[in-house]
Amino acid sequence: MAKRIAWVTGGTGGIGTGICRALADQGLQVVAGYSNKEKALAWQAEQKAAGYDFGISQANVGDFASCQASYQEICETYGPVSVLVNNAGITRDGVMKKMSFEQWDQVLRTNLDSVFNASKACLDGMLEAKFGRIINISSINGEKGQFGQTNYSAAKAGMHGFTKALAQEVASKGITVNTISPGYIATDMIMKIDEEIREKIRKGIPVGRFGTPEDIARTVVFLAAEEASFITGANLSVNGGQYMH
Repeated sequence: MAKRIAWVTGGTGGIGTGICRALADQGLQVVAGYSNKEKALAWQAEQKAAGYDFGISQANVGDFASCQASYQEICETYGPVSVLVNNAGITRDGVMKKMSFEQWDQVLRTNLDSVFNASKACLDGMLEAKFGRIINISSINGEKGQFGQTNYSAAKAGMHGFTKALAQEVASKGITVNTISPGYIATDMIMKIDEEIREKIRKGIPVGRFGTPEDIARTVVFLAAEEASFITGANLSVNGGQYMH
């Protein structure tokens, strides 16, 4: 059987890299989405040196036409996408009183519009193949909310509403749609936080440590498997017990 193709938006970031590697280890041909070409080419070379032959494709995930173009490029180079991981995301934090429309709009476009844009691009091919896995990377803050993150929390909560609705539409077509909600993961973003604050966060995690990109990647691999066909419309909280519901 030909290799299945996986498209990981935001694939060159910390969690994205972990996801790309884990899917490649399962035998998939992985294409990482990116926005900065220079950084992406350096990342691709770095991964190649580590033994991973990833494709890369540029897209402004908040823009519908850009996602369509990226998908066409992936199809022409590798074939239709079987596994889509909607992982691209940004933060533009600020309390609501001081939040600008731009801060709201940028986060909603990148974190939520992107899920529609990329999923829409892949859906026809998945329906034709009668197989697909759409995996949306949300956040603990989409489940519980977070001070100073009305934009991010709304976008991440919206991802799971999207998951539940689309899962119902395509359940009989061999396509599953699920959400993963990571807690605090030890990426560069977390490690840049002041050590005292970081330690306070860590103490609030029952398992006593931050997550790793591999913790999320293993969950993606589980949901992407052919054997996971009975799991759809679900949200897997991967947060070390920090938020239970």
